[in-house]
Amino acid sequence: MYGIDSYLQSLLAELRHLPTEIEWVEFKQNYKDYEELGEYIAALANSAALCGKTYAYLVWGIHDQTHEIVGTDFKYRRTKKGNEELESWLLRLLTPKIEFRFFELLADDKPVVILEINRANHEPVKFKGTTLIRIGSYKKRLKDYPEKERELWRLFDKTPFEDQIAKNNLNADQVLNCLDYPAYFDLTAQNLPSHKNGILQQLVAEKMIRKNQAGRWDIYNLGAILFAKDLAFFPELRHKAIRIIQYANSSRTETVREREEKRGYAISFFQAIDFINILLPTREIITPKGQRKDMPMYPPTALWELVANMLIHQDFNLKGTSPMVEIFDHRIEITNTGQPLVDPRRFLDTPPQSRNEALAAFLRRIEVCEERGSGIDKVMQVIETHHYPLPAPQFEVLEKHTRVTLSATKTFAKMSREERVITCYFHACMKHINKSYMTRLSLRRRLHCSDNAAKQVITQTGEKSLLRLANPEAKRHFQYLPYWA
Repeated sequence: MYGIDSYLQSLLAELRHLPTEIEWVEFKQNYKDYEELGEYIAALANSAALCGKTYAYLVWGIHDQTHEIVGTDFKYRRTKKGNEELESWLLRLLTPKIEFRFFELLADDKPVVILEINRANHEPVKFKGTTLIRIGSYKKRLKDYPEKERELWRLFDKTPFEDQIAKNNLNADQVLNCLDYPAYFDLTAQNLPSHKNGILQQLVAEKMIRKNQAGRWDIYNLGAILFAKDLAFFPELRHKAIRIIQYANSSRTETVREREEKRGYAISFFQAIDFINILLPTREIITPKGQRKDMPMYPPTALWELVANMLIHQDFNLKGTSPMVEIFDHRIEITNTGQPLVDPRRFLDTPPQSRNEALAAFLRRIEVCEERGSGIDKVMQVIETHHYPLPAPQFEVLEKHTRVTLSATKTFAKMSREERVITCYFHACMKHINKSYMTRLSLRRRLHCSDNAAKQVITQTGEKSLLRLANPEAKRHFQYLPYWA
């Protein structure tokens, strides 16, 4: 069934008025070579990036010379390649996976199909391992045009995620329907303007939206990821909603609760933290005054900072996975996309590096995070001083993800050797950044263990080349520093 949409009709009219086929638009009538269709998608996506366009288009039902509406019998929904649906087959063979959408409409009572293709963003798009480009109206291999390849990589290097377009060609009402603008004014402690233009101009000033050359509105990724009413409105961001999953035990076999925070991070961060805290266990302690008090099993500050870091430091160019908090019976795993820009062992002393500076800056403004680089310091500090003994967080760098595991209370006897070593190492790091040294006594207190056990852990940590002696000439009362100090 064909859907008639005013935007598609307007888009079709605009494309037909182009003087000829250009690098980011291709017209066909009943073109059905699906291998070549995959090549066209890759070539058009790369050319759209070079031409500064958000989308490229392949249109069926339009004469390629006269641009007259001739109609098409191409039915993408019924088309298969082998036993696989066409869309699925194309997506599987495109690297990296990009968003593209088929639209069907009637124009002059004739069927037309528009394929809207997102521009290449992070790297050139390949089909079956071959990178292609459009030169005029011809499809060519990118490697045969090295100047185009260099230009394309320069574009990828200089366009931050936040400055890319999440949704374009909207009217003012559509912009305000997509973004929770009252939340923006509330979180930034500003009065809500009484008229629509004042709202739009403030969002422009924040570089969350812009007015395009056609006089309509585009929403930047920054505006969408922070203030989307629903991230599903934005095809490139719909998989970036925060997911929270609680399991029944230590495995992923039985899910107890699952929730997806679909709104932008400026709103959903606070909702996610509240929901996580509801799910986490507490433990009763006796205060020095003899009062009974329920205390959280995990330090709330550590959770706050780790979830904030999960959002700020993710690699948005990796598609298909979302930032995720998984709650097991005795641990929490916090996972984001992308490998860290800094070795996890140097999180405490290395100046911070962020892929998403504008996102981080705004989240600092609304007090999701504080000054640059203080987050992991605070995590380690509250874990070291928590009312229950906790191992240091475990940082894992996977192929396309970074995972932090925060364990619940563990006695020294129940800690693994790896947990003891990493806790010893980060204890030495914390001592050093606080202008002190780790000693056997300080480690005994940190791990709640015997003197001999502390000595053994120090030896094991040294064997991993994570510690060095601060006073090698001493015969007793040894002091230790992290290896990099």
